[in-house]
Formats: sequence, structure tokens, C-alpha cells
Amino acid sequence: MKLTIFTSNQPRHIHLVDKLADVVDTVYCVQECNTIFPGQVADFFKKSAVMRAYFEEVGDAEKKIFGVPHFSKPNVQTLSLKSGDLSRVNPEMLGDALSSDIYVVFGASFIQGWLIDFLVENRATNIHMGLSPYYRGSSCNFWAMYDRKPECVGATIHKLSKGLDSGDILFHCLPSPLLEESGFLFTMRAVEVAHKALVSSIANNTLFEIEPVSQNKSLEIRYTRNTDFTDAVAKEFLERSVQIEASSLDYPELREPFFG
Repeated sequence: MKLTIFTSNQPRHIHLVDKLADVVDTVYCVQECNTIFPGQVADFFKKSAVMRAYFEEVGDAEKKIFGVPHFSKPNVQTLSLKSGDLSRVNPEMLGDALSSDIYVVFGASFIQGWLIDFLVENRATNIHMGLSPYYRGSSCNFWAMYDRKPECVGATIHKLSKGLDSGDILFHCLPSPLLEESGFLFTMRAVEVAHKALVSSIANNTLFEIEPVSQNKSLEIRYTRNTDFTDAVAKEFLERSVQIEASSLDYPELREPFFG
């Protein structure tokens, strides 16, 4: 079995590629690259003292769960691009990656043009880090925590569509809260749960047996963009030192929830 994934280059993205490589014969990894030192280097997020402090917390949580950036497994073939270049590539550049059995998108830039048409036609699956339709857009799990709604921290496994995070839902993934856990570790564990759930559904051949359901957009709580995440917002969040209390969670309506 061959699988193509469109993803990024942080440890959490590399981890998913590793796990997929364990259950398929060949992984074609189309990897869009950002700095691995957000807050220290101006890139997708701005460079500032506040951003550096915030992303040090993120990085510590990510390292604890996913380790550090490392080389791919032998059955992974990687094409590296600058973040944002994905919609500019042509079919010749992707070659054999366009003849896979399964297509996955996780952390890629907004896909447009011929490629989105191809992926939708070929039943591509997207991991949205956030519970759709409640939180859509950028940094959704941060905003759920910011809104003091840890029950809305999680991931949505859905069919890729031309709209952002708007495809039909297959299932939701949620981290089970641990005693006195930081918000950073809690949201990072949501990523881990999403990986486990998707890889499991591929390994046991149930991914394409799940009946998708359309999203009820009237339930949306927030739609956020990268520009909404400012120094002031990050500073306020850092000063709260958020801890998770299991007894406070009041989960919204979920589709086939996978807890981990």
C-alpha cells in the first residue's frame, strides 16, 4: 500500500509520517517547511520576546511527546518545499506521489488549484487540529483554551474539501485530561490522539468504511486567523498558567469520539 501525506516539518508532523510508515509499504511525504524555532526566527509567527516565551512552552510539550526533528524511515520518500509553495507545484513535480492508495493532509498550507481537485476526487483525509464545527481556522486548540473551553480541545478527522476545515466529518479525537496537566501538554496530546486514531483506521482498513456527516456551521464558536494571535493575546495566556480539571469538562456534540 502507498500513502501520500502533505504536511509540515515540526516534530509532530514527522511523528505522524513515522507512524504511517509503520503500517504502509511506502510513504510519499510532501513537506512544507517553516522554522523549527518559532518566536526566535520570524516566519509564520512573528519574532518577539513574548512569542519566544510562548513557543518555548509549546516546544517543551512537543518534545516530551514527539521528540526532536529527525531523519525519516527508509520507506519514506520526501519532497521538501517552502511553506506556501504547495499550490504552485505541478503534477510532474509530484510524480509517483499522485498514484497512492491513500492521501492525508496534516498541517499543510491552504491547497488550491488542480491539486485540491485531485485530492478531493481521490478521497483525501484531513486532520484539523480543533473540533469542527466549533473551532475553525488557525491555532484552534489554543483559542479553545483561551476561551476556557478545554472540552473543545481536540482534532477532527474529516474529508478534505475546497473550503477551510469544512469537509464532512469522519470522527473527533480528544485527549483525556490528566491531573494537574498544563494547557500546553494537554493540547499537544490532542495531536497524539489524532495520530493514533488515524493510523489505527488505516491499519485496520476502516477509514473508508466510515460514513461521513456534514458540518453544522451554526455551531461555530470561533473562526480564527494567524493575525489574531498577537503578543497581547499570548502574554495574557502565559500569565494565566492554565491547568486542566477533568470535572470542569462539558463536551459538545461529537462524531464517533476517540479518546486517548
